[in-house]
Amino acid sequence: HVQLVESGGGSVQPGGSLRLSCVVSGHTSDDYCMAWFRQAPGKERQGVARITKGGGNPYYVNSVRGRFTVSHDNAKNTLYLQMNSLKPEDTAMYYCAADPKWTYCRGGSFSPEYNYWGQGTQVTVS
Repeated sequence: HVQLVESGGGSVQPGGSLRLSCVVSGHTSDDYCMAWFRQAPGKERQGVARITKGGGNPYYVNSVRGRFTVSHDNAKNTLYLQMNSLKPEDTAMYYCAADPKWTYCRGGSFSPEYNYWGQGTQVTVS
């Protein structure tokens, strides 16, 4: 059984940076698609960034491209999201997700049906 535990959220001023971490436990192959989603109050959950567990095919939603960087450290079994130049509109609960379907790491959109989810970590920019 795959478990995901996020950390690293917090409060930061506009223009600041945060790095989110998601520790992955359980058996996963390099084909797993790993993603970050976020959900602000009153809004739908939105895919932010994704990457294969092996570190391939990074992809970002337009609103964060150039500011956020997604990465995965196989040695530490940890997914990261480095967030720079944060804006108030980045305020949300951030979730990591994983799915064994490698096709989730292809194409120009985010599937909402990832099999495994973390509990979330809050990011507030104000």
